[in-house]
Amino acid sequence: MSAQLTKIKSPIIKEFQEFNSFFYDSMKSKVSLLDTILKYVVKQKGKQVRPLFVILTAALNGQITLKTYRGATLVELLHTATLIHDDVVDDSMERRGLFSINALWKNKISVLIGDYLLSRGMLVALNNKDYDLLEITSEAVKLMSEGELLQIEKARTLDIKEEVYFEIIRMKTASLIASSCAIGAASVNASQEQQIRMKEFGEYTGIAFQIKDDLLDFSKDITGKPKGTDLKEKKLTLPLIYALKNAKKPDRKHIINLISKHNKRINTYKEVIQFIKQNKGFEYAIQLMEDYRDKALEKLNMYPENDFKKSLTELVNYTVNRKK
Repeated sequence: MSAQLTKIKSPIIKEFQEFNSFFYDSMKSKVSLLDTILKYVVKQKGKQVRPLFVILTAALNGQITLKTYRGATLVELLHTATLIHDDVVDDSMERRGLFSINALWKNKISVLIGDYLLSRGMLVALNNKDYDLLEITSEAVKLMSEGELLQIEKARTLDIKEEVYFEIIRMKTASLIASSCAIGAASVNASQEQQIRMKEFGEYTGIAFQIKDDLLDFSKDITGKPKGTDLKEKKLTLPLIYALKNAKKPDRKHIINLISKHNKRINTYKEVIQFIKQNKGFEYAIQLMEDYRDKALEKLNMYPENDFKKSLTELVNYTVNRKK
């Protein structure tokens, strides 16, 4: 974990440890194969940014409770399940530097593991009558599924406008971060107004987060190590959408043809990056990312200065400054 994330966690370090105990307990099973795989899932543990949003927004809006830990656990179980299912859909063999679940145990078991984690998340809420938390996360699951299918639909035709792109990332990525923040507020009985404010805060942050991912995928000259996964999967993301919109018709037609027929060639990747640079696609995406970051931070203005607000501010900045 980066030193920056460790610093962000510092005001809630004990509470975060408590959450992790809840999370690990919720994943235990008496079925030997399942327990073995779940221990491997824990080994793959990422930055846990979404439960961090839950706990910090709870602390900002009231006194952290057991319901807060359950909410953070519900979000992380849901997020973990979707990642496992995504690896199956994308036929990905690696997750966070380790073999993916489907690489080791094949697709059938991977789907079942994802289903198990989803059910465990629902039970965490249902067994404690946290119906409001379940309603918030169920809406996020719906939106994430719709967003993924909309993106697949548009990838087939390579026809996506900027407004459609933002609708996709609002549903696919921002919805779960928005739900995490709403859950944090709901877990401490914050007012409806505060819950809406936190949800909007999370949505703006999530959109900035996804634009950053788009940039990371494209070029080490912009923000990090190049990967080119989006291009290989024919996903048109913001830098390319803007470049296509502003390019001359012959150039636009040429690039679309490259992506359609030669999307896995390294030369295509290099040519597309050059095309985006020439048409100022990276500059535009960075500007919009920073605009959404600022809109998120504005939602914190009504709160008094304290360690929780400071950590949330740093967490938002982390989402747009990270290198991976």
